[in-house]
Amino acid sequence: MPSMRARPTRIVLVALLAVAALALIAAVAVAAPILLHRSAGGSGQEVPSGTVSETTARGADGRVRVLSASDEDGPADLGSIEAGQELRIDGSGFDAGIGIYVAVCAIPETAGEKPGPCLGGIPEGAESGDVDTSRLTSAWVTDDWAWRNFATHRYADAESGSFSVALTMPDPSGEGLDCRQTRCAIATRADHTASADRVQDLLLPVVYR
Repeated sequence: MPSMRARPTRIVLVALLAVAALALIAAVAVAAPILLHRSAGGSGQEVPSGTVSETTARGADGRVRVLSASDEDGPADLGSIEAGQELRIDGSGFDAGIGIYVAVCAIPETAGEKPGPCLGGIPEGAESGDVDTSRLTSAWVTDDWAWRNFATHRYADAESGSFSVALTMPDPSGEGLDCRQTRCAIATRADHTASADRVQDLLLPVVYR
């Protein structure tokens, strides 16, 4: 007959095994989409040779994506921006099943490459789930259940793939990038859960004054 001491020990062991199993299931649920994600192809955008306040492209997935920048006076003049300037970045037609980063990034030299490096860094508080959205120099938009509490924004409407973020333009240099020497753009690109997928890449070229 088991002792009274052995029974509580067995209960604790079973509880610990149950917690470990739940943790493993959660880890698999988070990692599986990242490991199994397959690229949907390119965004279909022809990067403008100059600066424009809005761009449109039909991606390999058939979605028509629109990205635009505005300020308090209307469409933004991206040919003359400065650090600290506040812009509203709006998008539609994006795949809400793929999270995106929105930031000022180097325009890739070769079409189909990932935009970067990027200015602005990781939004403050994103790693702890306590993001201050008042003056963002970069943004993270996602509806993914495992990550949305750490992101700065969710999609405004998942069906239409729309979002809207307020960005404070970062200093033109940092993170190994100088946008006074390298051609840069306000960019959207897939987040870390689909980092090799280029279908969400849209670029609005900028020039710092």
